[in-house]
Amino acid sequence: MDDQRIAVFGLGHIGLPTAALFARAGFKVTGVDINPETVEKVNIGRSPVLEPGLDELVAEVVGTANLGATMDGERAAAESEVMIIVVPTPVNSDNTSDLSAVISAAETISRGLKKGDLVIVESTVPPGACQNVVLPILEKTGLKVSEDFGLAYTPERALPNNTLHEMQNNARVIGGADPESARRAAELYRRITSGEVIVVDDLMTAEMVKLMENTYRDTNIALANELAVICEALGIDAINAIEAANHHPRVNIHTPGPGVGGHCLSIDPYFIVEMAERNGVSARLIRTAREVNESMPLHVLEIIRETLESRGKSLEGSKVGILGVAYKGDVADARETPTRPLVAALLSEGARVLVNDPHVSPEIIRGMGVEPVSLEESLNSDCVVLMTDHTEYLEITPEMIPGGIF
Repeated sequence: MDDQRIAVFGLGHIGLPTAALFARAGFKVTGVDINPETVEKVNIGRSPVLEPGLDELVAEVVGTANLGATMDGERAAAESEVMIIVVPTPVNSDNTSDLSAVISAAETISRGLKKGDLVIVESTVPPGACQNVVLPILEKTGLKVSEDFGLAYTPERALPNNTLHEMQNNARVIGGADPESARRAAELYRRITSGEVIVVDDLMTAEMVKLMENTYRDTNIALANELAVICEALGIDAINAIEAANHHPRVNIHTPGPGVGGHCLSIDPYFIVEMAERNGVSARLIRTAREVNESMPLHVLEIIRETLESRGKSLEGSKVGILGVAYKGDVADARETPTRPLVAALLSEGARVLVNDPHVSPEIIRGMGVEPVSLEESLNSDCVVLMTDHTEYLEITPEMIPGGIF
């Protein structure tokens, strides 16, 4: 099996760790990406993705010549027996899935597809995407799935800052176009994970599993957020009430916050909504949960406004310090961060916004229309808002905030 060559399409937060782990397991792996800087960095043994341990792992497997990168996906597919698609799947402005990157990767693979190959999709997609989008592209070659090549789906399930550990220890769900495709994919992934490999009935079931997991979390966060808003209106300390409620053995209310970010939780539920509505089902709870979580940054805006007005100040012209752009603590990932809509709303109201994040690149912050500032500058504001629970912010004391605590 080690003589199989693997091509991984997409060298981002999940694709590069996947490629590197297979390379360390002894496979010859070619990473494919459309970004020349990404390809260049990988080929000199450096990781373009900030993730603990990944830089060292990439250097190791590039050094042993088990991993290389290219922009020539067609050649990589032609020279490989296994092709893995791990490209982004965002949503369009109407919250329907944008599968353009998956389609592009599948089209590239089709030009190098051969008899006996196995194509695996890891990108998060709506149920039915492998069967109805990817497969027809691959079969335009004249080759037939199950007879000439295999097709499988396995969703990535790993958190930033712990990606390598989770990839090697979490359970792995796999579905195939046929039993042989699923078997081959399962055998392959057992080489890089000690977690349980769960083979489900088919491609669509595997696609649905990932969406279920993240929709479950998003919906529960929405419940916590809505309870927090109600508690606020009633003058109840929501955190105190939730902590007490969670002493019940069958209750586990999440911690409320200023919104939900990240590429998965804020997007995956819409894939279920999209396919449910296409099939005549109204996913009312899931859609409402998304609406609740997406409304939280604007709720934070109203808290800021009310707080400033209680001090005799207007939001317009006031300095508002924002602590945190990353969607979760101690990571550099700002995808779908709730800080972005909050900053946009503050700017539209005429506030002076001072943003600090010790992990997120200045370019991302500038992309929000503001300049990044030091922690000291951000704290020297009329109102300071903690958006991300970075460890660095635990060291803030009341004395560090010139305007005081009120």
